Amino acid sequence: MEKIGRYEFLAEPFHCDFERRLTMGHLGNHLLNAADFHSNDRNFGMNYLNPRHLTWVLSRLAIELDEMPKAYDRFMVETWVESAMRFFTNRNFKIIAGDKVYGYGRSVWAMIDTETRQPADILSIRDGEMLQWTDAERECPIAKSSRVKMDDEASLVRSIDTFYSDVDMNGHVNSIRYIEHVIDLWPTDWYHTYRLFRFEVAYVAEAHAGDRLSFYREQECEGIFNVRICKDDGVEVARCKLFFVNKA
Repeated sequence: MEKIGRYEFLAEPFHCDFERRLTMGHLGNHLLNAADFHSNDRNFGMNYLNPRHLTWVLSRLAIELDEMPKAYDRFMVETWVESAMRFFTNRNFKIIAGDKVYGYGRSVWAMIDTETRQPADILSIRDGEMLQWTDAERECPIAKSSRVKMDDEASLVRSIDTFYSDVDMNGHVNSIRYIEHVIDLWPTDWYHTYRLFRFEVAYVAEAHAGDRLSFYREQECEGIFNVRICKDDGVEVARCKLFFVNKA
């Protein structure tokens, strides 16, 4: 079996926006599905970990796209593990259709004990077998996620309640739901003029169904915005950076 996994997906029409383009949230789901397929195929995925009270959690994700797949487009997501350390592993993505490259993704994952919610030693799983699947030579040309710095004066844009549909199989708010909620901070008219070129998110703490989330936003410079997400008790759960380009 190769170190790189390749998985085909379809830009289903009901997962596309008013421009008939796949939404960032649904593309994010496809990337995470590819990661899940790749890890399960190589015996370090959820199917192996969950019976041992372990699971993967996404720590950081960056997606950068020159173009988003259109409705009914079939495309491939390639994914591979760039490196694996004791508590974190770096996984990359490439989104393609034939010779066409839509873009790339970078992610950082941690393994936790589902009973204690504490970090677990990745290299202890199957005697460090995961190291044999790493490929540090394969190119992923986009930058790694940056450190998002925000002032305390960032403006509160919106507060929302969370419900059953926000929660994933790990029992906390789904990683992709944060992305969808952040993208919705801008009105539809904004997306008639601007395209989301790059999205970064760093997950800091867990939120659960019933938590109320507040979204604080500030503009770093033209086209670049930072967003902080906090629970009502003041605990920060995620930070995001968005890069927009004018379609003109």
